[in-house]
Amino acid sequence: MITIIKESSTRIKTGIILILAMLVLGYIDSYFLFWLVFGIMLMISISESKKLYGLKSDSIYVYTSLLWFAAFFYPMPVDLIFIVAIGYASQLAYKKTLNQKLFLPLLYPTASYLFLLALYSEYGVMTLLWLLIIVASTDIGAYFVGKSFGKTLFSETSPNKTIEGVVGGVLFAVIFGTVFAPEGINIVSAIVIASVVSFASIFGDLFESYLKREAGVKDSGTLLPGHGGVLDRTDGYLFGAIAMLVLLRIVI
Repeated sequence: MITIIKESSTRIKTGIILILAMLVLGYIDSYFLFWLVFGIMLMISISESKKLYGLKSDSIYVYTSLLWFAAFFYPMPVDLIFIVAIGYASQLAYKKTLNQKLFLPLLYPTASYLFLLALYSEYGVMTLLWLLIIVASTDIGAYFVGKSFGKTLFSETSPNKTIEGVVGGVLFAVIFGTVFAPEGINIVSAIVIASVVSFASIFGDLFESYLKREAGVKDSGTLLPGHGGVLDRTDGYLFGAIAMLVLLRIVI
């Protein structure tokens, strides 16, 4: 265990800094500030996704910037992705030379960031903190259990992921997700939501691994020491936010 911690010292330090930054944001609890920070992260993620999708055109920045600007004023941010999709499909039909791949960054990561913003606007900062706890617990549990006991490959997409690690990650998420569930969430709902969000975060990480393998790169970027790029650090949250928002709309 000590050896694992030493080998991951840079990753752990970066992770602690990121968590502290999110806690400061949570303490301030400003919609504008969250919108601004998520927007900056989105633009960096778009830059990284261009490399993963093999896109050269910069027009995606225009679409995304307009979309995110509108999300600040519109009460249901998730709806906007469908409006942009209709506009893009119309443009594609009118102008056949348009690169169809330009639509991919609108699905991932843009749509996921809209779900994150909607999660905050509808359920508040404590729900974002809950998401952070569940996904971080999944990462920590999967990493340490996988490193210590992992033997069985979970998926060919990611050779480092083991079934033992996945089980450990989900168990960690259920335990901490239940303990720190926001007020108004009963224990059964907390267990279900923590489990589903945990699995979603695992497949978010797996999807990111798939994109990197297809692109022939190790990391989506180099901005975060020990983690890679923004997408390398947020992939689980981007999938987890979608699952959490949908489930909360069902149980609340």
